Amino acid sequence: MRAGRWAGRSGPSRLAAVATLVLVSSLVACGSESGPDLERLRNPADSAFQAQAPDDFRVRFETSRGDFVMEVRREWAPNGAERVHNLVRAGYYDEVRFFRVVEGFMAQFGINGDPQTAVAWAQQSIPDDPRVLSNTRGTVAFGMRGPGTRTTQLFINFVDNSALDEQGFSPVGQIVEGMDVVDQIYAGYGEMAPRGGGPAPQFILQRGNDWLRAEYPRLDYIQRATIEPGG
Repeated sequence: MRAGRWAGRSGPSRLAAVATLVLVSSLVACGSESGPDLERLRNPADSAFQAQAPDDFRVRFETSRGDFVMEVRREWAPNGAERVHNLVRAGYYDEVRFFRVVEGFMAQFGINGDPQTAVAWAQQSIPDDPRVLSNTRGTVAFGMRGPGTRTTQLFINFVDNSALDEQGFSPVGQIVEGMDVVDQIYAGYGEMAPRGGGPAPQFILQRGNDWLRAEYPRLDYIQRATIEPGG
């Protein structure tokens, strides 16, 4: 987005736009009914999402552009590490689109393509983590609107975005393999609507991957995310 509600390419308000809209309870779920273990994914209270993550682990993202690997350490962001580990193990990020990709800034993903799952997780926030890493190139942090609002959305920093540090964005991981793949993620749609040509998050939440495939066919996506052996 390049004007209006979201800030422009410069200034702190634009950087704060890493946050995306939170779904209100009145949204109606619709769209694809397929996906990995949907019954579990639609129930954030399931015990599978309460497990403690290992001290360190790696996540392999197989995407429409190729593979990249993210290293996560509990010491960097313990609450964030547990959320990432449990979501990946349950298949939450499979078939998830990179819906906000801004050249010279970041690539954001994490709204599940099944609307019922997206609705279920939209307000399942985790406690904040004190920042350990800086938002430099290749680090990965949760999108948020402010304190106590991290849920499932992550973004990868294309460049040194250390200006985000003071706003509370606490990296949970960093890309250790395949950053060249990340650099190639399709950025043609740019910022989210109405400031750019990308999809508005509230419509992704309502309509899911069926809508994205029809209206934004060039979006790259995660085919599968898995914990590397040993993690």
